[in-house]
Amino acid sequence: LPTTDRVLPKKKPLTSREITVQFKIRKLLIPTFIILAVLIIGLILWSPWAEKGLAPIPASSDKPSIAVLPFEDYSPDKDQEYFCDGLAEALTKALSKVTNLYVPARASSFSFKGKEQDIKVIGEMLAVKNLLQGSIQKEATTLRVTAYIINVADKSILWSEDYEGDIEDTFAFQDDIAQNIVDTLKVKLMGEEKKGIIKHYTENREAYDLNMQGIYFMNKRGKENLDKAVELFKQATEKDSTYSHAYAGLAESYLILGDWGFLPPKEVFPDAKEAAKKALEIDNSLAEAHATLACVKYIFDWDWPGAEDEFQLAISLNPNCAVAHKMYGEYLTKMRRFNEAHHEFQRAQELDPLSLIIIAQRGWPYDFSGQYDRAIEHYKKALEMDPNFGPAQSYLNNSYLDRGMYEEALELFKSRNSQYGIGLTYAMMGRKAQAKQIMKELTEKSTINPFNLARFYFVLKENDQGFYWLEKAYENKNHLMAFLKVYHEFSGVRSDPRFKELLKKIGLD
Repeated sequence: LPTTDRVLPKKKPLTSREITVQFKIRKLLIPTFIILAVLIIGLILWSPWAEKGLAPIPASSDKPSIAVLPFEDYSPDKDQEYFCDGLAEALTKALSKVTNLYVPARASSFSFKGKEQDIKVIGEMLAVKNLLQGSIQKEATTLRVTAYIINVADKSILWSEDYEGDIEDTFAFQDDIAQNIVDTLKVKLMGEEKKGIIKHYTENREAYDLNMQGIYFMNKRGKENLDKAVELFKQATEKDSTYSHAYAGLAESYLILGDWGFLPPKEVFPDAKEAAKKALEIDNSLAEAHATLACVKYIFDWDWPGAEDEFQLAISLNPNCAVAHKMYGEYLTKMRRFNEAHHEFQRAQELDPLSLIIIAQRGWPYDFSGQYDRAIEHYKKALEMDPNFGPAQSYLNNSYLDRGMYEEALELFKSRNSQYGIGLTYAMMGRKAQAKQIMKELTEKSTINPFNLARFYFVLKENDQGFYWLEKAYENKNHLMAFLKVYHEFSGVRSDPRFKELLKKIGLD
């Protein structure tokens, strides 16, 4: 959770310079070595790897700040949850583009949804001075929206407004609320920012409603919800073929389906790429679409330079886009650029301080660089907030294995009923027969990822089998191939010509 710990400044990378002057005065050598030693020690102490706390300070406290909380559904049938969430998310995204305003991203603000929590506690946890709260009531075609800004310090209401009109007035209500936030907090808008906060990506009310529903189901995750999101986004684009946000949502849904292994890479990543490109053809300023396209470029196309260009463009278009910083941190970790990855994950958490996935992934650069204890701290921090958070459990298991904490890993794998994890742990413990039996059963059921089978056989030092399955993963354009340089199970074969050839084929040599 956010603390008052000091955020260490981001270092500029050091560059080597050719020394062209030769010092012949011997007495200068001693002070030169002393200076170099001091610099090296200083860099070590200053490095973000020496960070003391687990959570950074969210964005500068000097800025005006506000968190947009989910609106409450006061509709008679209580069937407008997607609309309540959608309006809050739309406001959050619009306001995040304002340079002089700090707005925590969706995951953090929505973490209080359905919970009774004191306003001051919410403000402290999100590091904001103000909160936007409200309610929505929809009956037939009539829409009533109430919104108000609360000062966290004294709980006073700085601004409030009641809106009532036809459902078609949704855009006008949203524009007015955003503008009043800016005016009330006395935020100075820069350049084109005023146009940005009231920009409409569609004027088609049906398409807008379908897009909101799509976002709602996409954020719920799980294959069934993502499949539903895909259908809703498609319907939104059918209602308005120029709706860039709907194409961006479609692209992100496809990306998650592929990256989480719900659908085969060759089946889903080309669709993600096509949808992202369509979104950007309509509006090239969408940071989220650029970030999605970047992911597809390196995960599926293995175009690592092209992916980095897209990530950097996304961040330049919206420096406050937490998901772009998070995705870039993932990319940098897989490239073994751990110091840069650390900064990107930290920036992502500054923008989205209560996001479980970001808190957990801050452990990645430590984990893959061999600093397992530091990684475990981050994974456990996420699990303290939600003991059932699957990704953090998975990351923690991997750290336990790499750290040699086999009993702890086995206990956690068993609690998750992960047969692959149990088999991999048995292999590392030297219980070869048990491990092979589990993998045999999983292989017969065709329920195991070939990349993970390769990891298993490399642990057993059965390298020919390992390379057989790794080649299968390559042929299927498996999404986990992007981890080839960082998984520790491959450490024993990194000098093997077959491994080097695979790295070359996917652009990681």
